[in-house]
Amino acid sequence: MQEIKTVYKFWYEYYQILPKNHRHTLGQKVDNLFTDIIEAVAIATFLSQEEKAPYIRLAIRKINTLNVFLLILWENKSLEDKKFIWLSERTNEIGKELGGWLGRTLKQNSLAKAREK
Repeated sequence: MQEIKTVYKFWYEYYQILPKNHRHTLGQKVDNLFTDIIEAVAIATFLSQEEKAPYIRLAIRKINTLNVFLLILWENKSLEDKKFIWLSERTNEIGKELGGWLGRTLKQNSLAKAREK
């Protein structure tokens, strides 16, 4: 959760100075995706083990979509190279962490179901 908050703070500072033609379109989409990811992760954190997976999957889908929109902003020259690289590296890492969390969750859920039988 800490990493996504750090990345969002960086994004939000840049979002304020994003060129106007993208701030209210792709920029707003990216901002919404960040907040959706934070929300999904926060919800999953407080759920029982059996209830986590759908929220983790949602966060993974959102992070993948976020990466596409960041790429489009960069390709349209609305996101500087260094900022794009920094954001992409961190969002890719967050995606890997979410994938690992999902894998552990699914494994624990399947072990729990096997014990019930």
